[in-house]
Amino acid sequence: MYAIFAYPLYGLLAYIGIMITAFIAYTFIPSAPLILGFVARSMSAYLALIIAAAYGTIASAILKPFDLHYKYAQYSTARAFKYIGKFMIGVEFDIEGDGKEILENTRPAVVVGNHQTELDILVLGTLFQYGYSVTAKKSLARIPFLGWYMLLSGTVFIDRADRAQALRAFEGAAKAMKERQQCVFMFPEGTRSYSTEPMLLPFKKGAFHMAVQGQVPIVPTVVENYSYILNVKKKRFNAGKARIRVLKPISTKGKTAADVDALLAETREAMLNALKEMAQDSQSMKESNVLSKKTS
Repeated sequence: MYAIFAYPLYGLLAYIGIMITAFIAYTFIPSAPLILGFVARSMSAYLALIIAAAYGTIASAILKPFDLHYKYAQYSTARAFKYIGKFMIGVEFDIEGDGKEILENTRPAVVVGNHQTELDILVLGTLFQYGYSVTAKKSLARIPFLGWYMLLSGTVFIDRADRAQALRAFEGAAKAMKERQQCVFMFPEGTRSYSTEPMLLPFKKGAFHMAVQGQVPIVPTVVENYSYILNVKKKRFNAGKARIRVLKPISTKGKTAADVDALLAETREAMLNALKEMAQDSQSMKESNVLSKKTS
């Protein structure tokens, strides 16, 4: 019995010790290699995720008997990760303009976003409102803490290898959205791009089939390219802030499966244009700051 609790505790203490040592070395050693900062902040991010998932598992288990898990579980867990992440990782995401009002007032809906890195889980902490949920690949259900939390909180699991099962899952999710006034968030790219430029991978059709089946709007969201914060290929991970832009909802009223390709193309074009525009804005701000310093 002792070993059941002692060994995981020793492992956690060792993990925290390595993480703190990497942070101290990166902070105080002159010309410390970037990999130290990457390792320290990555370890901190995974620890924050485990803490949030553990909290989410407990919260979901408490809420589920009252049938409130679909409304509060993923929202509260995402928010917890947002604030834990801000403290432990030093990374924040902010929604521009009236984006929050669009998210709050457009429901039920299928909300889609661009997928850059593992850090996008932290983006959900800013985007999620009451009654938001995610879809996830079926294999994630087997991961301790995170998988348990997803199972208890009402995540829609998709078996990508079985198209028929995936379509049934989308149909069930569309029905639940309508009945419970929920919003479902999806990454239509299907995988992380790890891009250092404002770009999008080709979109998969699942989100658009779900929106058409439920006759609910599509809400595109775009996170500016944040490779200046996290660049996995170069093993660079810094503290920082990045912007999120929520675009005008796209109606699916009266649309059918035959319109899915057109909806996909319209959504992707709007998101890509916004992504490029945000990059141009950032560049203009940098140039303006440089000019101000030269003239001051």
